[in-house]
Amino acid sequence: MMGFRVLLIKELREQLRTNRFIAVVAVFVLFGIIGPLTDRYMKELIDAIGSQSGGFTIQVPGPSLMGAGSQILKNLSEFGIICALLLAMGSVAWEKERGTAGMILTKPASRAAFLGAKLVAISLTLGFAVALGCGFGYVYTLILYPTVFPLGGFVAMALLMWWMMVGFVAITMLGSTLTRSAIAAAGIGLVAMLVLGILAAFPVIGPYMPVSLGTPALALMLGNDAGNFLGPLLFNIALVPAVFAVTWLVFRRQEL
Repeated sequence: MMGFRVLLIKELREQLRTNRFIAVVAVFVLFGIIGPLTDRYMKELIDAIGSQSGGFTIQVPGPSLMGAGSQILKNLSEFGIICALLLAMGSVAWEKERGTAGMILTKPASRAAFLGAKLVAISLTLGFAVALGCGFGYVYTLILYPTVFPLGGFVAMALLMWWMMVGFVAITMLGSTLTRSAIAAAGIGLVAMLVLGILAAFPVIGPYMPVSLGTPALALMLGNDAGNFLGPLLFNIALVPAVFAVTWLVFRRQEL
């Protein structure tokens, strides 16, 4: 892909210059810390509030490693997908709207490199944020609980969660290529998230949806048997290049 390296450096610098990188990392670190803190102290907080307000009772499970893991995975995956949509929604649409896409592609840079640099740059930003968010979550769990997650399983969970977000980046980039509106691209990504979430509830095809990677991810994080998820994993690995190929086919036929 002609010009890929130069365009990738440009994309990474732009994310730093516009503070998108810092904002995404801050979100992941915050929710990585909140996960184990919420599970560890929520029951004590609810019990204390109940004792001071007439003794009402709310059944809250006690702190556990499973509860902390569920909170970390839930918080980071949900807000991570939102970050993926926000980072990708204007990646191509804004360039076309401002006319910069045409200017860049008049230089020795291919359209595949133009798209690939954006996908890789956003994926690297999310990967770094996932690593920090999960790292802080792991450390706080180590501090607050007598036992800790198996390190290998925890790393596997982080990788699965990151790739799930990359899938939504690829889908939203396709939307950003189909339209000149970043809002419309975000809408396409959001609709895809809702549709894939609904399909995840169906038998047979459900385990193959990106959001379903959370189930084996949680099992691996806790050191449990995740079952045979090789098929869904390979499907989701192949999904990103497949969506990228469609994005490239659409983009190469557009007049800029």
